[in-house]
Parts: sequence; C-alpha cells; structure tokens
Amino acid sequence: MNIWAVILAAGQSTRLSRCGISQKKQFLEYKMLPLFWHSVVTFSRCPQLSGIIIAFPGEELSHCQDMTRELLDKHPVMLPVHTVGGGTLRQDSVHNALLELPVSCTHVIVHDAARPFFTASLITRLISALEHDTKGVIPAISCKDTIKEINHGFVQKTLDRDTLGMIQTPQFFCKLSLVTSHELARKHKFTVTDDASMLEKSGYKVKVIPGLESNIKITTYEDLKMLETTPITQDIITGFGYDVHRYGGDRPMVLGGIPIPGGPRIHAHSDGDVLIHALIDAILSCMAKGDIGDLFPDTDPAYEGMSSTVFLAETLLLAQQNDLKLHHIDITIIAQVPKISPHKALIKSTLCGLTGLGSDQINIKATTEEHLGFTGAKQGIKVVALVTAIKNTSNR
Repeated sequence: MNIWAVILAAGQSTRLSRCGISQKKQFLEYKMLPLFWHSVVTFSRCPQLSGIIIAFPGEELSHCQDMTRELLDKHPVMLPVHTVGGGTLRQDSVHNALLELPVSCTHVIVHDAARPFFTASLITRLISALEHDTKGVIPAISCKDTIKEINHGFVQKTLDRDTLGMIQTPQFFCKLSLVTSHELARKHKFTVTDDASMLEKSGYKVKVIPGLESNIKITTYEDLKMLETTPITQDIITGFGYDVHRYGGDRPMVLGGIPIPGGPRIHAHSDGDVLIHALIDAILSCMAKGDIGDLFPDTDPAYEGMSSTVFLAETLLLAQQNDLKLHHIDITIIAQVPKISPHKALIKSTLCGLTGLGSDQINIKATTEEHLGFTGAKQGIKVVALVTAIKNTSNR
C-alpha cells in the first residue's frame, strides 16, 4: 500500500462565528500549536503513511502555506506535507486534495482537522481492518442515548440504538473507489457529510470498527472547553513482559512488526513476533489482565499465522477502554543470532506507529548472552519489555 493522509482544514467555522469567535477552529491554539497541526503530528507517527495533504481555505492558501513552512521548520516531521486550496463544500475540499495525490498513491485516509484527539493506533487499526471485499473502513462509537426520529416537533418513531453508530474520522479508503465516488457525486450533484456516505451511495462496501470516545470534534462553543488544560489525578503504572521462541520452525522471523531477512525461522502458532508478544504482556500487566495466552490462546485455530500487530491493536484498544495511556516502552532483545542492530531503527519507528508514542518514548536495546544458555547456543530468542503507563483517576 502507498497511503496518503488528507487533512481537511478548509471549513468556515460557522457555528463558532455565531458565538463571536472570529478565528476558524482549525487555527485555534492548543498546546501552543494550531489545532490542525496536531493531526499532522499524529499522522507523522505512522510508518505506514507516505505523505500528507492539507486542504486550507482557498482565500487564505498563501498565508496558510507560509504558516505550514514555519511549522515544519520549527517542528519537522518525517513525511512530505503539501497544501491545497479547499472548496465551498467539504467534499469539494476532498476532491481538490485527491487531485494533488501522486500517481503512486493507492489508499487515502481522510481526517477532519477539528478532531485533534485521535491516535496513531486508531490509524493502524483502520489499515489492518481493510479486507479484499471492502473499499473503506471507518471508526464509530455506540449511541448511549435513546434516538428518536422527529418531525415538526413530534416523535415519529424510536430507533434501535444498538444498530446505530456515531461516525468519526479518520476514514480509510481505497483511492480508486474514493475518486470514483467523488466523480459520481459531481456528476449527479449529490452532497454528503462524510466520505463514507459517498462510497455508500456509489455502491461500495464500508466496514466499521470501534472508534475512540476521546476522538471528539471541536464544533460548538462548549467544545472549546476540550482545549483547556484541567488538572487530572494520575497513577503511574509499570508492567513487565517476557517471551521466548525457539528457532527451527516454519515461520519467518518477524520482530516488532517487521520481517528480519535471513533470520532463523521460528516455532510459533501466530507469526511468532516475540517482541510484540512481550510488549502485549507488559501492557496487560499494567491492567492486571493476565497474559497474551488469555486473550489470544495458541489453541485457537483462528489465530494461526495471524500478524501479532493485530493482537497489539486489540490490546491497545483494551487499554484505551480502561483509561490507560502508554507513556514509555523499554525493550531488550536477547539473541546470539541474528544481529539486531541493523533493524533497531525500523523496529522503533514501527512501534511508534503502532502505539502512537514518540521516538523519545520508546527504547530498543539488543544484547547476547555471551554464548551461554539456549540463546547463546543459537536455539532461540527472548525479549523483555517494560511499559510505563498513566491511568487517569479523574476524567477531563
């Protein structure tokens, strides 16, 4: 996949302007940076992405380009960032951004700049959830309140909230299907409020995965409170994980989500990613939720050969549901062979994308045991993981 992100920052913030807020919400300051830049930072932590396009208000494009260059100088990211003028409607802005995508791009993530609280791990889950018969994946959270259809002030019927979901961005699509849907929309002159609706109208299948309760869109004056810093009581928690795999099996070596060319083959039920397995155990330790075998038993044929990054995504979702936020990861890889140092930087970058942590929050170490023990005899590999996490005891 060649994936690009489109950040929509071209809105006029009509509802906020009615409340006397003259500045467009995408440019409001949050943690000393414009709101839209937080989306750029989160996307830059995803190793699966190839670049970012930001759609700004057309009449302010020159100024926004200058601002983007200044931000890149002060806060560099590891992805190319391009800008484009937006249109009158949201879908016009998306269409303009699609025209700027390189020919090599195969998939697109579309995100609203007014949602600064999404995570890199959500992006990883969206990408992992795309199946051969679906053309898009979107996040949704369940409806907690009773939903009624109302007409002229009277209830028409009560809807089954178990079948309803509140849809969020980012949304992940096959580029060709998204481009085709936009062309149909322009041809038949229909408007939608998100890109998934456009694919639905065009007859494509869209998959839904659990979203994030914290992934709130700044829309109204009351939402501005989300940008205020409030004291939160926090507990610091440490979790320990340890895993071992034997050499000589039929699985190619994978460490931290990346293949290790020329590495010994592994005995394993899943893909045998010993690093991810140790990391999962450390995260589960922070929640007192047992170990990886409790969640993904190796006796279940459904998990045979499965990528361990899928297990990690599910574990991170469980952490989010338990109000646990990862703060630091320390990994030690213990093996006589293969030589780990050439792969450490890529493993670290991949873990940043999988967990949403910055490069200063993940440490990767490698060592041998001086030819002692089973690792020294080149019979296997083991990994130790230490996770530091924060649990909020009072919410925002």
